[in-house]
Amino acid sequence: MTSPQGNPARREPLLWLQLLGLAALPLEAAALLLVLAGADPGPLPGVERVFCWALGAVGPAVLLWRLPPDLWSLLLLQVPLKGRRPDQLRLSALQGALPLRLLAAAGAPLLLPLLWWSDGAAGLAWAWSPLSSSPRLVVLLVAAALLALMLWQWQQIVQALWLFSRPATQVAQTLPLPAGEAANRRLNLGLPLLLLAPLEPTAVAADPVEPVEPVAEDAAVPVAEPPAEPATEPSTEPECEEEEEAAPASEPNPLADSVPTSVQTVQNPGDSPEAAPAPDSVSASGVDSRIDGGVSIAPEQSAEQAEGDDLDQQV
Repeated sequence: MTSPQGNPARREPLLWLQLLGLAALPLEAAALLLVLAGADPGPLPGVERVFCWALGAVGPAVLLWRLPPDLWSLLLLQVPLKGRRPDQLRLSALQGALPLRLLAAAGAPLLLPLLWWSDGAAGLAWAWSPLSSSPRLVVLLVAAALLALMLWQWQQIVQALWLFSRPATQVAQTLPLPAGEAANRRLNLGLPLLLLAPLEPTAVAADPVEPVEPVAEDAAVPVAEPPAEPATEPSTEPECEEEEEAAPASEPNPLADSVPTSVQTVQNPGDSPEAAPAPDSVSASGVDSRIDGGVSIAPEQSAEQAEGDDLDQQV
């Protein structure tokens, strides 16, 4: 289908549908041949053919000259008068041109030679005729209906092609046909149920697609490493505790517990390097002996205490 351009007629989908009659006219001509094969010609076949042509082509042509077929009718369906757009009414006003009406009426004379040839060659298709063994009058009436249908489609095809060839400026300058005149001066056939939106150009720019590189199956997938924990200074307290636990516990000394704390401090040679060594024994004369701090040993102390002092110094 041709892309819509500036002419409003090319934006009307109904006019494009009417061009399908170009494909339907050969099928209708074949149907006319099969219908005429249903009965043998009478004693005056020429008169019968002219009668059929006058009934199916001349009579409808006169009617369509006075009332041109509506552009927005498909014989069974039509666009309602109240739902027509201004462009559609302008195109309807262009149907009154004299060249268009003469060209549309030229279809009726063309149907006479077609009918004459089809009736003469109908004997070749008598085996496939749907009206086999029917009266001649019935065959002629059905053939006249086919001629009227072909004339209707011929006029709609001619009108669509005529409007497609009109420049957009001529369509824009034409006054819209009033709805009342469209109802009285046009042959509107069909139910008013047909509503079609106009064709609009839909040129959508395609987004560029980035090529996707294939991923090898053996390629190692990188694994995100967990965040490193902040380094903490090693605590020395547990080691000190382990050293303390590893050190052998000293055996309790019952003699050292009985000596006063002040005496032990004075008698420890590691606490004061100037301290004098304690005497090996304590005189029993009762004389007070002082050691660096003025600590005296009472004479009343028993011999067990003196021996305890000696053992403490050795330890």
